[in-house]
Amino acid sequence: MSGGRAKVTSPTLWRLAVVALCLLILFGMLISRLVILQVVDQDRGARFLQQQGAMRTIRTSEIPAYRGLVTDRRGQPLAVSTPVVSIWANPQLLTDPAEIERLAPVLGASASALSERIKLYADKQFMYLARHQTPEQARAILDLGLSGVHGEREYRRFYPAGEVASQLVGLTNVDGEGISGIELAYNDWLRGQTGKKRYLKDLHGDAIRNIGVIEQAQSGKPLALSIDLRLQYLQHRVLQRAMVETGANAGAAVTLDARTGEILAMTNHPVFNPNSRNGFDYAATRNRVVTDVFEPGSTMKPLTLVAALETGAFTIDTLIDTSPGRIQVGRKVLPDPRNYGEITVSRVIEKSSQVGVTKIAQQIGHEPILDVFQRFGLGEPSSIGFPGERSGSLPSRDRWSDIEKVTLAFGYGLTATPLQIAHAYTVFANQGRQVPLTLIKRSDTQTVEFRQVVSPQIAQQVLAVLNRVTGTEGTAQKARVDGFSVGGKTGTVHKVGKSGYLDDQYVALFVGVAPIENPRFVTAIIVDQPKGDNYGGGAAAAPIYSAITDGVLRLHNALPLTEEAGTQLVGLGGGA
Repeated sequence: MSGGRAKVTSPTLWRLAVVALCLLILFGMLISRLVILQVVDQDRGARFLQQQGAMRTIRTSEIPAYRGLVTDRRGQPLAVSTPVVSIWANPQLLTDPAEIERLAPVLGASASALSERIKLYADKQFMYLARHQTPEQARAILDLGLSGVHGEREYRRFYPAGEVASQLVGLTNVDGEGISGIELAYNDWLRGQTGKKRYLKDLHGDAIRNIGVIEQAQSGKPLALSIDLRLQYLQHRVLQRAMVETGANAGAAVTLDARTGEILAMTNHPVFNPNSRNGFDYAATRNRVVTDVFEPGSTMKPLTLVAALETGAFTIDTLIDTSPGRIQVGRKVLPDPRNYGEITVSRVIEKSSQVGVTKIAQQIGHEPILDVFQRFGLGEPSSIGFPGERSGSLPSRDRWSDIEKVTLAFGYGLTATPLQIAHAYTVFANQGRQVPLTLIKRSDTQTVEFRQVVSPQIAQQVLAVLNRVTGTEGTAQKARVDGFSVGGKTGTVHKVGKSGYLDDQYVALFVGVAPIENPRFVTAIIVDQPKGDNYGGGAAAAPIYSAITDGVLRLHNALPLTEEAGTQLVGLGGGA
């Protein structure tokens, strides 16, 4: 048929119908599958796809917590956390040599060194470029607009007192965890709790949008120490100056409030700057007040006097013949600087007579002396829980030689830390009572527990003897404080080497109580290896005590003695 339309045959219609039906079935299956995937909740359905999508695009990161503030007893900051920015990058994106050339000088590195460092992380999506940058430093890096380079807010610990309280307050590491000192001892209290947040990332791993906070960060708790920063500065300055004058290798000083057990100052030499880690020596972080042990030497003679008085065989006025100025015990000869002749027990301590103390020890035996040392807390750690604190040691023997029994009486054969020695002397300043030590400020309403170590009468007698030690005839004249009455005891001990005691190396010590009429403050001084002829406790350590105690009494409003009565008009004022 020319000029007409072709007629559609029946088989052709049938094929069209089949194709249309197949398309409808496929479309129906597609719709059904979409409904299953998007609506129906089953193992391989919507929830599964949502989870898979989230695994590929949603990430969780930590929100840093503000570390608790550490202050002194008056609220002055000792450790604070300041906001900083850490710069990180995706190494898989930071590959352009031109961008690395621009970034390197801002980071203070060479382009080649930075490129090699990036290559080490080539198979990862995260690396730190710089930690704890100031906002200004971070802005200089981020403003470059480099591929895959980002900033992350963190906190960095800053220590306003610097080296003055460095060994006491301690340090945190780069991640904000305490690694020494108070920062380590109270890390759980200070650290707080990090929070969590969700964010959406792109296919390169870069954050493109915050989704929301899962858990808010909780700041660490503040901590008020018993330290008085004013006294800490004073004690630090005096100790550092003395280290230069004596040429000593090391030194330590600690001041206690005998009534409350609070540690008011704790200083060391050498020192370090906790705010700078360049050329940092971690050995300098050692707090020698609690970690270094020494034979306390003659500073133990007042404790031996306690043992003698408690036996009832001696009073402070009992006469002892020290002629001819030396005494032999076994094969050892123990000399005095000169022959003091017949002197009182008080004079024995005042002059630190080896002969006199030896005769006391021989008469009362070593057991009462060892018992007093134990009661005064020697050989046991304190209650402050400071990291690395050592307990010292007391001798424990089945058999004692004659010389061992005697040397115990004047401080040889045992070891103690400066803190333990100072704590022992608080008994004399607190009517025979000893209060547990603390580095945390006690509240005014807090009840302070104590142990009655000796009777108030014996404590008062020993205190009077300690006052005479600093008098015109005593061994610690340089410990006196103008306008105030103080007391204490010197000590000079040989250091121990591989082959025994060293003839030319000494540790000089002084422990003192002030003011005598209203005793409250105890300060212990240790000078390790002073040089020259003035190596003794009276020459090297006593002047340090004098300078520190002068500041302690004035900071706490103690009024000087009246010239007429020679007694203190008023006790200590406020500010403890």
